[in-house]
Parts: sequence; C-alpha cells; structure tokens
Amino acid sequence: MSEINLVEAINLALKHEMEHDSKVVVLGEDVAVNGGVFRATQGLLEKFGEDRVVDTPLAEVLIGSMSYGLAVSGYKPVAEIQFSGFIFSTMDTVYNHASRIRNRSRGRMSCPMVLRSPSGGGIHAPEHHSESPEAFFAHIPGIRVVYPSSPLRAYGLLLAAIRDSDPVIFLEPTRLYRLFKQEVQDDGEAMPLDVCFIDREGTDITLVSWGAMMHETRLAADKLAEEGISAEVIDVATIKPLDMNTILKSVEKTGRCVIIHEAPRCAGFGAEIAANLAELGLMSLFAPVRRVTGYDVVMPLAKLEKTYLPSVERILTAAKETITYE
Repeated sequence: MSEINLVEAINLALKHEMEHDSKVVVLGEDVAVNGGVFRATQGLLEKFGEDRVVDTPLAEVLIGSMSYGLAVSGYKPVAEIQFSGFIFSTMDTVYNHASRIRNRSRGRMSCPMVLRSPSGGGIHAPEHHSESPEAFFAHIPGIRVVYPSSPLRAYGLLLAAIRDSDPVIFLEPTRLYRLFKQEVQDDGEAMPLDVCFIDREGTDITLVSWGAMMHETRLAADKLAEEGISAEVIDVATIKPLDMNTILKSVEKTGRCVIIHEAPRCAGFGAEIAANLAELGLMSLFAPVRRVTGYDVVMPLAKLEKTYLPSVERILTAAKETITYE
C-alpha cells in the first residue's frame, strides 16, 4: 500500500479496470499521447495501446456521442472532458439518449458509460475551467452523479462507476488533485455508490459537503473541536441518487445542519438537501438549515477566486450562528 494523491488514484483505478476488463476503453482530448491535461491517464497508451486509449478531436459533442455509441454496443467507455465548463456540449447525448435508453428499450439495453471531468475552482484557471455543474446533472433522471473528496474515495468510487450499468457523471475536484496524499491499496475494491459517508462522528452539529469543499469542511470541524463543539461531517459523494437517510439520521442526533458547496447558491444542490430536511426532518431541527456556498456570479478569475470560494471562516460563522440560534 502506498500514499498517492487524488489524480494518481484516478489513474490507478483506470489501470486496474482496463487490466481486468477488455471492454473498458478511455477516450478524450489529449488523453493518450499527453496523458491528459492533468496527467490522469498518463501511461495508459503505452500499456493498453491506441485501440483502447483514444485521442479524440477537440469536440465534446463527439466525445459524448461516441461514448454513448460504444456503451450501447457492449463497451465500457470512460471519457474525459478536459474541464467541466466544456461538459455542457454533451448534454444532448446525456439527457436525451444515455439517461433514457434503459427506459426506452424497456430494460433490454443499458449504457455503462462514465464521463470524467475536473470540476471546481481554486487553481487560477481561465474562464470555462472552474465551474461546478453537479446540480445540472442531478436534475436528469437515469444517471448517477459522483463527486469524490479524497484519493481513497476517488479510487473506490471510480471502480464502482465503471462497473455500473448506467451512465455516470464523475466530477473530480481539480483543487484536490495534488493537495494531499492518502494510503490507497490497489485491490480492486469498489466503494458503494448511492451512499453518503460519515467522515467523522459528532453530536452538536451536522456539516454536509462534497468534492473539494470537503477540505475546508474538515478544517472547520477541526477548529470547532478546539472550541469544544462536536461536528459530524458527512461526505455526500454520490450526488444523485442522494442518500438522504444518512443525513436525516445525523440531524436527528445533532439537531442542526450546515450545508457547504462551491457551486452558486441559487438552485445549488444544497437547496435540495435543505428542502428534504424541511420536509422530512423538520421536527429534529433546533435551528434553520444554513447554506455556505459560492455566489450567484460567474466564477471570477484568479485574483478574486478565494473571495468566491467558501472559506473555513465562513463555515465557522454559519456553524456558530446555527448552534447559538434561539
């Protein structure tokens, strides 16, 4: 077992599945010769050849459609969209075809395709490179939306996504690609989809997040602990379908909840969680549910990026106001 970062965990999972399943193919812009813009696919071309690791033209519409065609023909394509700001060109394929083929064919056909994409800000990228589009895809019936927050979960969840018989949007937190390392064993053990992970247990307040914002959420929980406040931290991990039961059980215990995400506030996925808490968990709440989010503006360029991203301080303020609410 070795310590690796998140992008290395992605690479490890891809290698494992390609070695054990000849139907798994990788495609996308610069994924073969260059090993991907973040080197997530580095070394795959040399190991598996150009028939299974394919450099495509700079055309996301083609990447989405080609993946769908491969998937319904018996392959398991794992496509890379270089940045999530470019993933919207695949929406026609994802919404009108990939997500519907099981229903359209009355269960005779499935679509085991994975669309991987770096997601979120914090890396001083130019425009169209820092979006957080999870709420867009969560609205589409028939697909899964997965958003890991650590190397260990990236490895296990990507294995599960590739093995799943339905389409998966796999968003990778760009800011965490090389931020920290974790011990990951290349044992082929997939992590379960459709469940939230209890990152740490607590009794006073529930902090709910996913993707890159789990980093700040964990730091905020550490700060709260120093002040004698016990925070339960939940990593949503699979955005769609949402495991609301785990969140409800946590709030039954703590009575308070703060939801943290990087995407804009309006119709962000945190609103769905808050609505479910109001509908199903109202009698457990001692205070209104709070959201700490990005702002309803275009992700600003490098100089203002930190102002946009939810900070540890903003999370702490929301948590303390929730705890002291009367």
